Amino acid sequence: MPIYNIHQQELARSISATPTCRLQWKDWKWQMKHAIKDLDSFEKLLSVNFEAQERKELERTLQKFPLSITPYYLSLIDQEDFRNDPVFKQAFPSPAELNVDRLDMSDPLAEDKDSPVPGITHRYPDRVLFHISNVCAMYCRHCTRKRKVGDKDSIPGRDMVEQGLEYLRQAPEVRDVLLSGGDPLMLSDEYLDWILGELRKIPHIQIIRIGSRMPVVLPYRITDDLVTVLKKHQPLWFNTHFNHPREITASAKESLAKLADAGIPLGNQTVLLAGINDCPRIIKSLVHKLVANRVRPYYLYQCDLSEGLSHFRTPVGKGVEIMESLIGHTSGFAVPTYVIDAPGGGGKIPVTPNYLLSLSTNKVVLRNYEGVITTYKEPDSYEPIFCDRKCDDCKLQLKLEDAEEYCATGIEKLLSDSCDTISLTPEHNDRLERRNQ
Repeated sequence: MPIYNIHQQELARSISATPTCRLQWKDWKWQMKHAIKDLDSFEKLLSVNFEAQERKELERTLQKFPLSITPYYLSLIDQEDFRNDPVFKQAFPSPAELNVDRLDMSDPLAEDKDSPVPGITHRYPDRVLFHISNVCAMYCRHCTRKRKVGDKDSIPGRDMVEQGLEYLRQAPEVRDVLLSGGDPLMLSDEYLDWILGELRKIPHIQIIRIGSRMPVVLPYRITDDLVTVLKKHQPLWFNTHFNHPREITASAKESLAKLADAGIPLGNQTVLLAGINDCPRIIKSLVHKLVANRVRPYYLYQCDLSEGLSHFRTPVGKGVEIMESLIGHTSGFAVPTYVIDAPGGGGKIPVTPNYLLSLSTNKVVLRNYEGVITTYKEPDSYEPIFCDRKCDDCKLQLKLEDAEEYCATGIEKLLSDSCDTISLTPEHNDRLERRNQ
């Protein structure tokens, strides 16, 4: 039996000795009710003891950045080597979080400055971030929005969500809405259904995305009832947040399968974290496990400049090294885009190894993933289409609406063995009109 399954049983017995409660392990609300939020509970359940000085420093950390770990996620920690365990490091506080570097910021991405109404961050031309929850099943120690974690006084109410919806109704340029938080799946099925339904009523919104870490920290939240709600509001995209291969457990796989079987495209956003996943071998294993579970690796994030995250940050060179180990060495769809979310609200900037070595008028020099240097011949003659914004005179095909399959019926008649039609003749054919005179 896998060690995490044994640990789950031990945790369930520790939390409650009754058989009924042990059966509730896969009840997500039970998991939330029994979330570990203090050091005493953590020590008891994981059978560890912190020295007095370390406890004092941990208590100081928790005064600023609270603790909350689901029993499920706690059960994944390797008790024999917990201090080096990637799950432990993501979930348990470190006194290093109180070290604020000179360039650290409480809101490094300027989300509040780009917020036209409460709950909406409108940074890019055609898409917005919609904060509909400020609470999570687990408080990730590397969270960009640490300033909001556990702040129950700023939980978005229905009035705030309504303000956001009204803003979107009046913003026809917005075609893509990302529901974020906190974690949107902390909301009830009914409330989430209402929000999705209101968004679907807005004609210009084509795509709705949900960003959630539930498949990682509380996969039991992905219930059949929730999936039924999500299926009602297609097209819907779902991005989750696995950072390490050990997080992809049997329960996590089951939750992902439910979403994928419902026809919901899945993506994953990984944060590059020092001492957790800053290794080409780890990231390659992670992306392979993701695609095996029908999850497309989407982004590999450079850790943001949020306060208290300096111990998690790696040099950008480490990210480039990891990308070198992926590009060309594994399937293209298993390679995420490595990005730096620019401080100050500049948005995501892709960072890739340099494969373009040089270029001239009619030739470019490139290298491949093996270090092979090659050339690509440019066309000798190319007439660029100068755009003068006069679309009516443009030579390009500018019919951008969906093509009608108007030819299919006619051609199908000629191909079909069950139809006697042997030719198709345009209307007002002179020859046939002469026949009928």
